[in-house]
Amino acid sequence: MDKKTTEFYVRLEEELNNANVWPAKYLFKFIVPTEKEKIKTVESAFDSLGAVIDTRQSKGGKFTSISVDVQMPSAESIIKKYQEVSTVEGIISL
Repeated sequence: MDKKTTEFYVRLEEELNNANVWPAKYLFKFIVPTEKEKIKTVESAFDSLGAVIDTRQSKGGKFTSISVDVQMPSAESIIKKYQEVSTVEGIISL
C-alpha cells in the first residue's frame, strides 16, 4: 500500500472514531463496472454481516452502484472491508 493510501486510511479511522460509538451502522457506497462477477465479489464481502444491499445500474448500463448498509463493530473493521473490496478491478469507493 502506498503512503497516500495509508494516510487516507489513518485519517478515515480517526474520523470514524470521532463520529461514532461502536458498534455503529455504516453505509458503504461503491461503483463498479457492470459485470456479474465484480458485483458478486462486493456483495459476498458482506454476506455474513446481515447487510442490506441495494444495487442500481447506471442509465447507460456500464456501471452499477452498490450501497451496503450494515452494523460494523469498529472503524478498523470498516477499513478492512474497504481494503478487501479494493481488489475488485475498476471499483470506486465513495
